[in-house]
Amino acid sequence: MELTPERLVAQLDREPLRPAYLIAGPEPLRVLEAADAVRAAARAQGFAEREVFEPEGRDIDWNAVEATFRAPSLFASRRLVEIRLPTTKPGKDGAQVISGFCADPPSDVTLLVTGGEWSRQHGGKWSEAITGIGHLVVAWQVKPHELESWIDARLRSRNVLADRAAVQQLAERVDGNLLAAAQEIDKLALLADGSTLDAPRMHALVADAARFDVFRLLDATLNGQPAQVVRMLSGLRAEGAAIPALMGMVVMELSRAAQLAQVQARGGNLAGEFKAQRIWDARQAGYRRALQRHPEARWVRFVAEAGRVDRIAKGRGRPGQDPTDGWLALERLLVAVADARAGALLAA
Repeated sequence: MELTPERLVAQLDREPLRPAYLIAGPEPLRVLEAADAVRAAARAQGFAEREVFEPEGRDIDWNAVEATFRAPSLFASRRLVEIRLPTTKPGKDGAQVISGFCADPPSDVTLLVTGGEWSRQHGGKWSEAITGIGHLVVAWQVKPHELESWIDARLRSRNVLADRAAVQQLAERVDGNLLAAAQEIDKLALLADGSTLDAPRMHALVADAARFDVFRLLDATLNGQPAQVVRMLSGLRAEGAAIPALMGMVVMELSRAAQLAQVQARGGNLAGEFKAQRIWDARQAGYRRALQRHPEARWVRFVAEAGRVDRIAKGRGRPGQDPTDGWLALERLLVAVADARAGALLAA
C-alpha cells in the first residue's frame, strides 16, 4: 500500500508494525520524520534491537544483511533492521535479498528501507515485494501551492494557531525550505502564548528564514539546483553580502566533498567518513548526489577554483587573467558544482 508520510503516521497508530516499509523521496525532512515515526512505533511495540546497514565504499554488504535476517535475536526480542539507500537502488544483489526477505519474513524482524530519491525507474519486484507485505511511503516535495496548508497543519500539530495572513507570511519567509519552516514552527511552539497569531505577531516572532544565507546556498549547490544557486547569489549580492565573508564556508564544503570523493574513489567507507566529518543524516543525501555528478579530480579543481574566486574578490586576481568580477566567478563555480553539464564555465 502506498502512503504519504502523514498517512503513515495515522496508520502506525491504528495497526501493529508491518513486516516491511519503504520510505523514499526527494524531500529529506519528510523521509527522516516518516522513518522516525516507524522507529518510535517499534520502540512502543517492544522492539529492543536495531541494526543499520549503509553503503560502505560502493555498496552495502548484502551477505551481511541476509545473514542478519536469518540469525536469531540475541535476546529473543523483536528487531528493526534498517537499510539506507541514498539513491534508492539496491542493485541486483540487494533486490534479491530484499525480495527473499519479503517472501518469508521472520516473525521477529521488521525491515525499514529508506532512500533519497524515488520515481517509476526506482521501483521493481523488490519494492513491489515490500508493498505486498507492508507500505511504500513516498515523500514528494511540497509544491508551492501546498506549502501554506503544510505549514498550517504543522503549526496545529504543535498546538500553535495562526490566521491565514500569518501563515502566508511564514510561507514567504521560508521560501519553500521545509527544514527552515520546521525550525521556525518549533520555535513558535515555545514562544506563542496560546492566542491566535496574526501577521504582525508572526513578523515579530520569526527570523527571516527566506534570507539567502550561505548555508542554504551550499545546500542548493550540493543538491544540484543551479537555478536556485543563481537566484540565491543574486539575493545575497542585493543584501550587500561580501564575497570574502562567504568563501570560508564555500571552501570548507568543497574541501569536505573533495575528501569524500577521494574516499569513494578508493573504495573506502563513505559512511564512516561522514561520521568522521560530522556530516549528519539530513545532509548526507546532498553530498551523495554531488559525488555522483563529479569524479575526484574535478573536486580538486573546484577547491582550487574557490581559492581563485577568493583572490579575485579581494582584488588579488592575476592581472589580465582574471577578468571577471568576484560575483560572476563565484556564480560560475557553484553552478559548475551544481550541474555536471556546466563544466565549461570553469574553462581556463
